[in-house]
Amino acid sequence: MSSEAGDLVEVYRAAGEMEAQVIRSLLEYNGIPSVLLGETARNLYGVNIDGLGEVRVMVMPSLAARARELIKRSDHV
Repeated sequence: MSSEAGDLVEVYRAAGEMEAQVIRSLLEYNGIPSVLLGETARNLYGVNIDGLGEVRVMVMPSLAARARELIKRSDHV
C-alpha cells in the first residue's frame, strides 16, 4: 500500500490515537491494510483540542466501502 495520502481515502476520523488504533486493528484483522494520519501535535501532547488530536484512518480506495461497513457494524462506533 502506498503511504501517500493522495492514493488513499479516509474511512474514519478518530478523536485520538487510541481510538484510531482500535479501528486500525479491526480493519487489519479483516484483511484491510490501513494508514493513520494526524497532526504532529497529537504525538507531542496527546490531546485533542479543536481537532489537533484527530487521527484519520486511511485505506486504498478499492477497500473503502468494505472498511466503512466493518466500522459501521462494529461495537466501537
